[in-house]
Amino acid sequence: MIYGATGYTGQLVVDECLALGMRPVLSARDVDGVRALAQRHGLEWRATSLDDAAGLDRALAGVTVVIHCAGPFARTSRAMADACLRNRVHYLDITGEIAVFEALAARDGEARAAGVMLLPGVGFDVVPTDCLAAHLKRRLPSATSLALAFHGGSGLSRGTATTMAENAGGPGAVRRGGRIVPVPPGWRTRRIDFGDRVRLAATIPWGDVSTAFHSTGIPDIEVYVAMPPSTVRSLRFSRWIAPLLRTAWVRRRLVAAIRRRAPGPTPDERARASAALWGEARDASGTTVVSRLRTPDGYTLTAKTAALAARRVEAGGAITGFQTPSRAFGADFILEVPGCTRTDL
Repeated sequence: MIYGATGYTGQLVVDECLALGMRPVLSARDVDGVRALAQRHGLEWRATSLDDAAGLDRALAGVTVVIHCAGPFARTSRAMADACLRNRVHYLDITGEIAVFEALAARDGEARAAGVMLLPGVGFDVVPTDCLAAHLKRRLPSATSLALAFHGGSGLSRGTATTMAENAGGPGAVRRGGRIVPVPPGWRTRRIDFGDRVRLAATIPWGDVSTAFHSTGIPDIEVYVAMPPSTVRSLRFSRWIAPLLRTAWVRRRLVAAIRRRAPGPTPDERARASAALWGEARDASGTTVVSRLRTPDGYTLTAKTAALAARRVEAGGAITGFQTPSRAFGADFILEVPGCTRTDL
């Protein structure tokens, strides 16, 4: 079942599942929207709200695996995970939120007891970076520090932008000694060679601050995104106005502005775009390994990796308990997606 099927990314996931020969049940809270989408594709549909536990139970009847696409996941993941555990249904989502990964990781024992897999982050957040982290750990088993970075893409969907707006004014995050610690926005910068050219990048609280530790055991982790110097300055300025950005009034205004935008990048914009990822692992002796990864646009990739993951699970490939993409499917899972290439330096 695809929940949030009527959203921008949800519809891309539906299309990709159909392309793989799957026939998912479609679900969302919008009765008219999910009915129309299902009828267009000749699929079964079940409308329900996430705050209706009985409705979720009915929607999950006969379902093996859910792809949860309705964010922001900090507000939506618990209800769906609860329903999946009650009904012994495997849970996948496309979050990139550190708090969601950590909350689901804390339910590992509960999931094992229920025979359920909890696998968040089966999209661009965090399949390519998680697989890259696992590959670097494979290349350097003694690694004690990990840096990951990315750039590129076709822009933001309304859902992604809304999640960012709801987290406005929050701190950054890195791992130190195995613990997630807050840092100021734009805390550290470095120049990274993505293969086309060297770009300035700054630390961000990307999901791998959580997941890469679960995948590799590496205790020190930082994640960077390439950005122009002006954006780095804006990030650092936001430290001074963080209390204002965290007010409900500002966040409501940001979300209202986002809702007036287009749902997301057009098919042409996605087709023209791509993403480049970089990773570096280092051990205590100073030995260093570096690898790069190129992928399609993030939304295109999300649809493909989510559908591939669901197909694996539906075919019996679930591992019970909390998992990350690389733990569930291996470091080379990302290379199953057409257009993804990896280079070791």
